[in-house]
Amino acid sequence: MGMSATAMATAADQLPASLDFVHTEVGMIPADWSVSSLGKLGSFMKGKGVKRGDVAEDGVPCIRYGEIYTRYNDYVIEPASRIPEKVATLSQQLQTGDLLFAASGETAEEIGKCVAYLGRGEAYAGGDIVILRPSSSEHNPLYLGHLLNHPTVSQQKARYGQGDAVVHISARNLALVNVPLPPSIDEQNDIADALFDVDRLIESLDALISKKRAIKQATMQQLLTGKTRLPGFTDPWTENRVDTLGHMFKGRGIKRDEVLDDGVPCIRYGELYTRYRNYVSSPISHIAPDTAASSRPIQTGDLLFAGSGETAEEIGTCVAYIGESVAYAGGDIIVLRPQGCDPVFLGHLMNHPLVAVQKARHGQGDAVVHINGRHLAQVTLELPTRDEQEAIARVALDMDREITALCQRRDKTQAIKQGMMQQLLTG
Repeated sequence: MGMSATAMATAADQLPASLDFVHTEVGMIPADWSVSSLGKLGSFMKGKGVKRGDVAEDGVPCIRYGEIYTRYNDYVIEPASRIPEKVATLSQQLQTGDLLFAASGETAEEIGKCVAYLGRGEAYAGGDIVILRPSSSEHNPLYLGHLLNHPTVSQQKARYGQGDAVVHISARNLALVNVPLPPSIDEQNDIADALFDVDRLIESLDALISKKRAIKQATMQQLLTGKTRLPGFTDPWTENRVDTLGHMFKGRGIKRDEVLDDGVPCIRYGELYTRYRNYVSSPISHIAPDTAASSRPIQTGDLLFAGSGETAEEIGTCVAYIGESVAYAGGDIIVLRPQGCDPVFLGHLMNHPLVAVQKARHGQGDAVVHINGRHLAQVTLELPTRDEQEAIARVALDMDREITALCQRRDKTQAIKQGMMQQLLTG
């Protein structure tokens, strides 16, 4: 994967540093650095055209303003979207090194998010994008792409943002934004290279994490249905209704404003969708003991189902609780306390498409979909012996541990990058 994140941070420490600092409108910077407004770096122009309906599967590369927030970080080499040639003739063509700002956004804090276009081929910018085209080759666009998203710059853009429900920023106001600049293009290049290397490492880790998750999903699809059997297991699987597996009851209480940073562990129904996947050992939320007294306690091995959701396809999403201490289940959660089954196996199986489609058929409602314990009880499952359940669960846990380790490495690398940016982009 190339240089490690730690090695990159060490290399960054070895970049040229100044011992003398001066106070400027953008804060303390090295004495040999300068401050420039964006208006002095080049000329501004607007992107144009490219409606959502114009995007095609094939054609000329383009960048839409929403993608600056959702698809790209600080630079883009290969745009993800395409438009037909006839649409491109009505849009704004880009040049390598152009800096693209999102001119509209939901909050002042994110307005003017920037990406540097580093591609060599033909590409276009859609409407609601402000483009800065540097007039000199003495500025590294990759360096500027990172710099223009630095808090020192973002705070200025936020002050210039206008509007409430939708925030806008104009080229005229962007031109007033001040940025710190190293004294030479060589120093900009060194900084850009260091940040690019760590970005490549993050991208490679993201790709590896996605690959490992896809492998796990494919593996579990086979193991949870018996299409693939682990060595040594040949006993037939049996059909079971959920209500034959154990006792069912409802969670209770736990309002949003009752959740604390510390206290008794608890699980709220929305977290079954957003924070956990298949099982949880350490709940992130906590409540006071007096709140817990009016809730429902859960124990290791309990299965928790979301009783409400936005769509029928996700209704009844399930998480197995495998923590060692007593926890509490809030309202809109249905709890199954199974007997003689492996909870990690069941947590995965209850979210398998063959089971999810049954839950979807029992879901009721339109804007908000509900499912109750009586309907969940009717869901049928094909189950192997307890020994085979435990063996399948071990496979899932082993794969998850590998994925978790990669995610932790990715998060550490991202944190190192943030530290590098703070140090390098302001001297």
